[in-house]
Amino acid sequence: MSELTDFTETTRDVVVIGAGAAGLTAANELRKAGLSVAVLEARDRVGGRLWTDVIDGAMLEIGGQWVSPDQDALKETIAELGLETYSRYREGDSVYVGPSGEMSRFTGEMFPVAPETEAVIDELTQRLDAMVAEIDPDQPWAHPNAAEWDTISWDAWLRQQTDDDEAVRNLAFATGSAMLTKPTHTFSLLQSLLMAASAGSYSNLVDADFILDKRVVGGLQQVPVLLAERLGDDVFLGQPVRTLEWSDAGVRAVADGMSVRARAAVVALAPVLYNRISFVPALPRRQHQMHQHISMGFVIKVHAVYDRPFWREQGLSGTAFSPYEVCHEAYDNTNHGDERGTLVGFVSDQQADDVFTLSAEERKTRILESLSHYYGPEALDPVVYYESDWGSEEWTRGAYAASFDLGGLHRYGADLRSPVGPIRFACSDMAGAGYQHVDGAIRMGRLAAADILAQVRS
Repeated sequence: MSELTDFTETTRDVVVIGAGAAGLTAANELRKAGLSVAVLEARDRVGGRLWTDVIDGAMLEIGGQWVSPDQDALKETIAELGLETYSRYREGDSVYVGPSGEMSRFTGEMFPVAPETEAVIDELTQRLDAMVAEIDPDQPWAHPNAAEWDTISWDAWLRQQTDDDEAVRNLAFATGSAMLTKPTHTFSLLQSLLMAASAGSYSNLVDADFILDKRVVGGLQQVPVLLAERLGDDVFLGQPVRTLEWSDAGVRAVADGMSVRARAAVVALAPVLYNRISFVPALPRRQHQMHQHISMGFVIKVHAVYDRPFWREQGLSGTAFSPYEVCHEAYDNTNHGDERGTLVGFVSDQQADDVFTLSAEERKTRILESLSHYYGPEALDPVVYYESDWGSEEWTRGAYAASFDLGGLHRYGADLRSPVGPIRFACSDMAGAGYQHVDGAIRMGRLAAADILAQVRS
């Protein structure tokens, strides 16, 4: 990877803006086809929302980390790069904390709720699976009911189906707190169905053993790191693109220390970051309107490392859920071959807003107290504690991904991937299958590269 000391002007066939999984996949596909590329990355590292780091002696996956069985593009890339995977620890009982605050142990997929609540959850899950089966994740706006489903919130639709509050909370958090990381009244039923369709079904999405199946030995950031190594000096770090000039003749990307003239560009950033670039001329009106209806969610990923995985001694898998807790879900996140035990918990949407009104010490206390409700008092005393706060990351602005507000998906979803002159767009936020996952980023990187190659060869 290159570091620049003076302003440099260079020329390539294609300039890629962003060195996450989407941008690096696109760049590698283009290079393999014989085109020259330059990848400009604002950060001092590659990987985007994938980031593995050592904190106080513990290796932590600060960003994305899991691989599920349906993620064929990611699995192909992992295999092709020679990386190994291992299964998430899941032996023993899971834990659920209900509305009374009582902890219950259970096995299987269904939470230990009252029989009437279980019946409601089961019936609505079947109905949602049937609705999701009708959704094409690449074009959910094409469904005959798209406008109707996009103009009612996820929360409101669920509450129309039942007055069982516990059932609603458990059904809602799968796509709300857990995935889109927004309050469930702020996004639509259609957006929720898309989230489920991207994983194959609503049942897949709520099945932790499916959606959080495996991890990569050494961390998932190795995928972009190894992809960048193949590109060598064509990856330029610390180069935020400030201006992108474009016309039918090509593009010129101007960063802090260099500019690149190229025949085409791939903007491989989350849509919420497009406004950090001055497009000359401006993007079309449709693009400007669309981006006013897209925003990131907000989640804190909490890492708590202990001298041993003590919960296993209690016969617990480490898997824990509650729509009533500050940490709405948590898992055994112990690294491959590590004698110490790691728990990862998630604090999402309104809960995340609320704990950030506290001091760092008060916030840590509140979060660890929540974990102790699942695992007991030993959870209060980790040897390493760290919070991944992606909302404060200058070049991310939230997590896990961008989604539309109420009514935005059916109005503007079809425009997300639309090229603008010689500019293509690629990131996990606009994927169908693999939406907001690394798998989706790889798929979108491949798609952008294939589109450019088709244009070049026509």
